Amino acid sequence: MSHVPRQLSLGAFLHPSGHHVAAWRHPDAQADAGVNLANYVRLARLAEAAKFDLVFLADQVAIPSTDLDYVGRTTRAALFEPLTLISALAAATRNIGLVATVSTSFNRPYNLARQFASLDHISQGRSGWNLVTSGSSLEAQNFGPLDGYGEHALRYGRAREYADVVRRLWDSWEDDAVVADKASGQFSLPGKVHALNHRGTHFDVAGPLSVPRSPQGRPVQVQAGSSPAGRDLAAYSAEAVFTAQQTLADAQEFYGDVKARAQAYGRDADSIRILPGAFIVTGASESEARDKFQALQDLVHPVVGLNYIQTHLGGVDLSGYPLDGPVPETLPATEGNKSRQALLLELARRKRLTIRELYLEIAGARGHWQLVGTPAEIADALETCFREGGADGFNIMPPSPTGLDDFVQLVLPELRRRGLFRHEYGGRTLRDHLGLKRPAFGSSFATRSAKATAVPHS
Repeated sequence: MSHVPRQLSLGAFLHPSGHHVAAWRHPDAQADAGVNLANYVRLARLAEAAKFDLVFLADQVAIPSTDLDYVGRTTRAALFEPLTLISALAAATRNIGLVATVSTSFNRPYNLARQFASLDHISQGRSGWNLVTSGSSLEAQNFGPLDGYGEHALRYGRAREYADVVRRLWDSWEDDAVVADKASGQFSLPGKVHALNHRGTHFDVAGPLSVPRSPQGRPVQVQAGSSPAGRDLAAYSAEAVFTAQQTLADAQEFYGDVKARAQAYGRDADSIRILPGAFIVTGASESEARDKFQALQDLVHPVVGLNYIQTHLGGVDLSGYPLDGPVPETLPATEGNKSRQALLLELARRKRLTIRELYLEIAGARGHWQLVGTPAEIADALETCFREGGADGFNIMPPSPTGLDDFVQLVLPELRRRGLFRHEYGGRTLRDHLGLKRPAFGSSFATRSAKATAVPHS
């Protein structure tokens, strides 16, 4: 049997005008990009024609700040709800995977399981759920009193049980439960449809799900989070992990740690894909790439920059500090995104950045890996991280309205020349693209380790 060389998985992390915080001010940007379906369809079809594994949509169920001056200078409060959007993209594409972010903090497991199972049927096996726990108090304020919501450990404990319940709901119909025998009047076999009767710390869910088992068996479960609790949840339940790493050494440490944790839960290390975010600006020459990047940097308004850095540091207030002074040595602990605060503080200290320099440093990548250079330089960096145990692939973050076009036209040919990326899809489902097995009915990570609590079928 011939050996197929390992290749990159690539996601297209879509942001309507691009990921740079000032991208909406770019001359090529559409003013209504965040609520323009045609814009998203163009990007999704571009990624599909390039044979990307998936498109990915993030989410926050609140405006980005209470500072309406800041909000009024961004387009980040004018975006489609991602599950609604990804359903529209399912009808506009045929092969590419479709991953949407939905929070465990503000949604019930039964509804979420039903929505993603439906999307998997609609898309013929291309759906994926990105699990987040939502660390923003602005989000919590839109959903009334939530006891203990702000506690990081409680959110992750709740998310773990939530993931178990959703997975069990997706497994509540056996693959051959539907017989649709018109002559006998038997649509489904009662012995092959199972209730959960789950009684847990956070949820009571009877089940079964009102959607038969989907084409992928279960939609692909994705996790975004790099704190110790986030890593453990990813190792326990995720099949793909989106993460933010600044250096090869950090990427290797995260990769090795999450794979080892997965094995400790009785999982095969190859059953989980690690896909760091990569913000990429490229051009025919290095000077062209740097000019493209600087043009975006020059559009960052100070009000936007300051609020942007405060948000990504967990909501701390830096207004009393000079923009051109150092980032404070210590900041209050956050119950929000702990890993992102730690990453940015380490970055500021390592590079001795001022507050202004730090917000410009993250204006594009938000703490993800930032690469600015020629196609060969970009390919060199991605290949090194991939081959040296830092990633299974990357979630590509286009910087500007034409950033995905640049990556497809300039970098992908170089990756293909090196044998690092496919020329054609090898299957139809998201699991096919990622090289993940279709889970057998009733299989669950929870049953593989004494560290987990199984939720039996009836």
